[in-house]
Amino acid sequence: MPSAYIPLLLFSMLVLSFPVITLIVLKYIRPGTSGDPAKVQPYDCGIVPETRARERYSAHFYIIAMVFVVFEVETIFLFPWAVLFRSWLAADHAALALCSMLVFLGILLVGYVWLYKKGALDLA
Repeated sequence: MPSAYIPLLLFSMLVLSFPVITLIVLKYIRPGTSGDPAKVQPYDCGIVPETRARERYSAHFYIIAMVFVVFEVETIFLFPWAVLFRSWLAADHAALALCSMLVFLGILLVGYVWLYKKGALDLA
């Protein structure tokens, strides 16, 4: 039985060694830096940066991102339901399926309305 794990061990060693070997090889073949401070500045189309590259994002950005993620997950759940709805219709389970999806969408709608009333979706 232990001999059956030899290919797995070899594959694991190969997977773990590939990034290490790649980084070592690329360290020796890349061009060197001149040490000029301008070389380490962020580059944006040749325009001299006016501010630092690392600034804080407002909390509003993260709220909008999370709402977008929730909307995408909603779509992921809605698509298979729509595909299976015809089979549920044939099996006389359409009312239950429709009610469950309406409850799901209702909960999401309540969340969106709550965010809107709190002002989380305002641009300013």
